[in-house]
Amino acid sequence: MAPADHLAASALDDVQHAFRAAMSHVAAAVSVVTVLEDGVPHGTTVSAFMSLSMEPPMMLVSLDARSSLLTRVRLGSRVGVNVLADGQSPVATRFATKGGDRFAELAWQVEDGAPALRERHAWVALDVDRLVPAGDHVLVLGHVRAAETGTAHPRPLTYWRRAFGTHS
Repeated sequence: MAPADHLAASALDDVQHAFRAAMSHVAAAVSVVTVLEDGVPHGTTVSAFMSLSMEPPMMLVSLDARSSLLTRVRLGSRVGVNVLADGQSPVATRFATKGGDRFAELAWQVEDGAPALRERHAWVALDVDRLVPAGDHVLVLGHVRAAETGTAHPRPLTYWRRAFGTHS
């Protein structure tokens, strides 16, 4: 590696470290994104999702390019976004961990064509319209087909400074 390349790599490492630290200071809602493939539920924990448009209703979900869930998401797929409630950090941790049956001993059902956790803060079902590569992630853009809020869990689960919590 040439000295200039080393300096560039070192500067990039510094920026990545600083960016990671800065983003840890931004509170984000936590969700479990799900798909159904051949009758089997699959899901992963995500904190990068947002409403994209109200006319028409659209949502954006960011999935790691190495995510096993991403291999099951295709154009036209139905995707569920289970926004987690305060107190559901064990669920977030379970779906962030690789391997095993993440849905085992967890109450869920198919709702609007996607796996839905029975306990959640909010729910959105969407049809995938576009998959956009973006760095080490893929942006999943979809048209919202169903949405609801829960009343049993009034506070969302958030992730801030590398820890789960809530907003009050």
